[in-house]
Amino acid sequence: MSIFRHTFFYRISAFFSRISLRAALVMYVIIPLALAMLLTGHLALRALEKNIEKNMQRDLELIAKALQLPLSYALEREESRAIYSALDSAFSIGEIYSASLYDHDGSEVALAGTLESDPESDKLIELIDEGEEHGGYGDVAGSEVYSYFIPLSDSGGKVSGMLQLTRKESDFVDYIRIVRQQGQVVLALGLLVMTGLVLYGQNRALGRHFNNLINSMSRVAGGDHQHRFKMGGPREIQAIGNQFNHMLDSMYEAQKELKARRKKQEELQEQLRRSEKLAAIGQLSAGIAHELGTPLSIVTAKAQKALRKHNLSDDLSATFESIRGEVTRMEYIIRQLLDFSRSSSMQKRTVRLALPAQSSLSAVSEEASRMNVTLLEDGPRRDIEVSLDPIRIEQAIVNLLRNALQSAEGGRVKLSWGKDDKYVWYQVDDSGSGIPQGIRPRIFEPFFTTKNVGTGTGLGLSVAHGIVEEHKGKLLVQDSPLGGAQFKIILPDTDCAHNSH
Repeated sequence: MSIFRHTFFYRISAFFSRISLRAALVMYVIIPLALAMLLTGHLALRALEKNIEKNMQRDLELIAKALQLPLSYALEREESRAIYSALDSAFSIGEIYSASLYDHDGSEVALAGTLESDPESDKLIELIDEGEEHGGYGDVAGSEVYSYFIPLSDSGGKVSGMLQLTRKESDFVDYIRIVRQQGQVVLALGLLVMTGLVLYGQNRALGRHFNNLINSMSRVAGGDHQHRFKMGGPREIQAIGNQFNHMLDSMYEAQKELKARRKKQEELQEQLRRSEKLAAIGQLSAGIAHELGTPLSIVTAKAQKALRKHNLSDDLSATFESIRGEVTRMEYIIRQLLDFSRSSSMQKRTVRLALPAQSSLSAVSEEASRMNVTLLEDGPRRDIEVSLDPIRIEQAIVNLLRNALQSAEGGRVKLSWGKDDKYVWYQVDDSGSGIPQGIRPRIFEPFFTTKNVGTGTGLGLSVAHGIVEEHKGKLLVQDSPLGGAQFKIILPDTDCAHNSH
């Protein structure tokens, strides 16, 4: 029994969960209202029918009372003409089916109408003896009628006869049926109007706003995550819409935060991989530089010693000079490897902003002349003091200048510097061939180079990038107005002390 009850209620719940709002409105509002209206209308019609029936009976009683006095006077004087005249006047009203007059013995004195009355003699005599009014339904001459009896009195107050007025029962039934039909039509129209008004009101007050809310949910489910519900309708629907929009905003913010965290995590992982890679390369570079340093020192020393001899031919002298030059180049590469591999602590101090720039230009001026490159400079004339490690920043600028000289051989290289609201910067522009967009993400990787074999080591930009990161700054690359590449060092000015003189 318990399982059956559970299954029954489950099916009922499932049924009601599938019906629409309009169907629920019909079931829970319109149908109960209709039943209430039908019951009320039925009771009202029943009361109206009874009231109509009483009114029709009362009309017959009023006519009888109106004839009571003249008929009593005419019966007492035995004036037949006056009697028939009074009865005919009552019959002529049109609501009377028959009018009969009886004497004190119950004998019929006069009759008006088409119905021959035939009341029970004993009952009629009893009514005359009692001298009371009486009305009721009965069968007269085979017809169902409503009869009303009223006593007639002579001048002495003694009952001298009885007046009987009849009306067909069908008159009552037909009139009541017409009233009932009209009431039913009015009730049906009322139900239709009530149903229409309720459905229209539901649609205007709730339905269209719920449809808008459902459409908004469908659009969001379809992928339009920027869509929001436009507020409208009753306060409760606006509250639902507000919560719906708040949920979408929360989801959007959560997705943004998730993407930001995922991006940050990817950046951290990339930095970790790069740090591990750089650490491994640094250890390898330090080992290589240490192992090659001593043999190269011996080679250059012996080449220099051989050049001191006076009996060397020109070919041998040229050979030893070439050996020294190549050893010098190898020593430069070793110095770059050492610079890349070691992580010396910064030694910040307050210096002029132009100092690292001018020192860097002096360091590469001879190399620029040899490569037929015009060096340009552009910086503020006034002294601006900043806090940085001048040796490390100079090293980074020199690496950028040498990279630019190699790219713009026979062209121009420009070094600029300056200060913004929160940053100080150094910028190197060249008129070379530039750096393609496809390889820009890799240019700061160690040993990555686009130059010919023997021209570059691929460490200069990596060293510069590492120095800038030590200063919590950025090294940016983009196209230069001179036609080549532009490298810009941006250093934060949060802890800088600068004075103008």
